[in-house]
Amino acid sequence: MRIIVIDDEENQRNLLGGFLKKQGHAIRLAESGPMALNLLADRGAEVAITDMRMPDMDGLTLLKEIKQIYPDTQVVVITAFATVESAVEAMKAGATDYLIKPVNLEQLVLILKKIETGLLLLTENLYLKRKLELVEDFPQMIGKSESFKKVLADISQVARSDSTVLIRGESGTGKELVAHAIHDSSGRKNGPFLAVNCSALPETLLESELFGYEKGAFTGAAKRRLGRFELADRGTLFIDEIGDLSLPMQVKLLRVLETHSFERLGGTESVKVDIHLITATNRNLEAKVADGSFREDLFYRLNVIPIVLPPLRERKDDILLLVEHFIAKYAARSGKEIKGITPEAKDILMSHSWPGNIRELENTIERAVVLTRGQTIDKDSLIGFATPKAEIIADTLELAKLEKRAIAEALKRTEGKLTEAADMLGIHRNTIRAKIKQYRLKA
Repeated sequence: MRIIVIDDEENQRNLLGGFLKKQGHAIRLAESGPMALNLLADRGAEVAITDMRMPDMDGLTLLKEIKQIYPDTQVVVITAFATVESAVEAMKAGATDYLIKPVNLEQLVLILKKIETGLLLLTENLYLKRKLELVEDFPQMIGKSESFKKVLADISQVARSDSTVLIRGESGTGKELVAHAIHDSSGRKNGPFLAVNCSALPETLLESELFGYEKGAFTGAAKRRLGRFELADRGTLFIDEIGDLSLPMQVKLLRVLETHSFERLGGTESVKVDIHLITATNRNLEAKVADGSFREDLFYRLNVIPIVLPPLRERKDDILLLVEHFIAKYAARSGKEIKGITPEAKDILMSHSWPGNIRELENTIERAVVLTRGQTIDKDSLIGFATPKAEIIADTLELAKLEKRAIAEALKRTEGKLTEAADMLGIHRNTIRAKIKQYRLKA
């Protein structure tokens, strides 16, 4: 800990300072109250150990000054003239503890350990409080896993900046939800939030959707139409599936990022915009850069601040929380009273790999709420979700039986000759050898 020892007697402050330094603390010495206040203003301290009787400013006055200006600094008062009244007055003024000269060093060590433990608990409580605040900051974001908490922390940090954000993650992980959360917690929250999906529109429509057009720009352009860039001015524009953007459109987007301006289709006027651009993709942009289908300069412009969303299979701790949320949502929407979910149904949901991530889970729960006839979702309510997997397993087992029977028959007809049996089945000799081992057949 950082400790300031204040005493007008040089021998006393050097003795205490030297002892505490050997205990591993960072020590600074002050011969008066004003000097101690200057040291606190300079670099602060967790603890101040002060003598009670000093010229210029006594220990009690110094104690009151410290607690007023630096309330988190713990103050231990030392005096050679102890009275009950002075001890009570010091404790009322905010002293952490009270020692009598000559100082019992073992007692001082115990006091400092107690202070250090308290500071650690305070730090931990502040950390936990901030975690809770993060969750409360984004009530639409559901989860408690460590990977999810990191995403929340990233959102909180990113919201303070206008730097371009690239959200990466598999389909259905909630990329647009994250973009909304960034906008809602930023200084632009009172401005517009607009979203456009590059894969949902053909290139010609996407260009006019982003940049707008002038009257007469093309057949059917009867009047000027503003694009998303212009409509999102002083707000946030979210471009999803940025990896599907064509090379010509990539060039135009790069120019907007470099100049903060663009021209509407069919126009010559340069339109200035002030937006926070957030993009998202489930593609491997590095691979697309390598094969030439995505511009490297644009990639670096977009990837200023990356946020990576973990797939649901890596957020197992969050599945049941999400299930509870979606049950409440769709039960209210359908007018049903759903009280929960059976253990068997939970096991099915927890064991699934969720290739469609949160979107797949939400669709599954919505369907289950509709199908359930009682007040509890059970495995039968998940039949449309669970059966395909069971059927695949059954089909796989049946194919294995057929394969084993065919190999056994081929070996019988060729009298165990592997090369001839492999030729008969149309497979490699090494393959049939591996299958014989797998099915424990006799060659």
